Amino acid sequence: MSASQDASQAILLRHDERGVATLTLNRPQQFNALSEAMLEALQTQLDRLATDPEVRCVVLAANGRAFCAGHDLREMRATPELAYYQELFGRCSRVMQAIQALPVPVIARVHGIATAAGCQLVGSCDLAVASHAARFAVSGINVGLFCATPSVALTRNVPIKRAFEMLVTGKFIDARTAADWGLINQAVEEEELDAAVAALAAQIVAKSPAAIRYGKAMVYRQKQMALPEAYDYAAEVMARNIMEADAMEGIDAFLEKRAPKWSPPA
Repeated sequence: MSASQDASQAILLRHDERGVATLTLNRPQQFNALSEAMLEALQTQLDRLATDPEVRCVVLAANGRAFCAGHDLREMRATPELAYYQELFGRCSRVMQAIQALPVPVIARVHGIATAAGCQLVGSCDLAVASHAARFAVSGINVGLFCATPSVALTRNVPIKRAFEMLVTGKFIDARTAADWGLINQAVEEEELDAAVAALAAQIVAKSPAAIRYGKAMVYRQKQMALPEAYDYAAEVMARNIMEADAMEGIDAFLEKRAPKWSPPA
């Protein structure tokens, strides 16, 4: 069990247990808005997680009444300069891509609201579980700002007409609707949220670390390819995966009707 000890600890907490690293946004009074400091803290931890062989799954959670209310508008308004905004949105985009680039699955644990870049954060995670009290919106349009960067994640999760309606109206959708549209995997009662996230993480940790790492990287890469290229790439990945000791062990265990014994992560 460990916790990050750097200066960012106050706004971003890390807790590791049984192969699961939980990052908790900790600006509850600001609804966990993505300030410059929060983005820097997230990038730092994601970079560390990317090279940590002990981590098998990451959970992204938050303290307080909200999951994440998006960018810190007060901080943004204090520096009305194009170069500043270009750097800010570029930094946020790098954080979102770093989540997807992690070799292990990332689960968003969502309660309260997830708006604008907060909704983008949910869409950037591989999996998401929310309480029935959670609500989602890309509401920049309400202040005259189209949620352009959040739309990248949103339109990769939600059908385009659903996403566009959210983007041009700023309206909220509830957790059941978010699950129906594909933004989250499931919606559960508030008191069941931790158990549901833990159960999903445990299922991932129980699988072969090598297979999970092969699989996550492959799934996102093949999405950008034409069908023939995607199949060629997937076949090569699968051939290399089956040469791993875990695959051989898993097949032998299946044939011998016993539980497999996975190799520890490299």
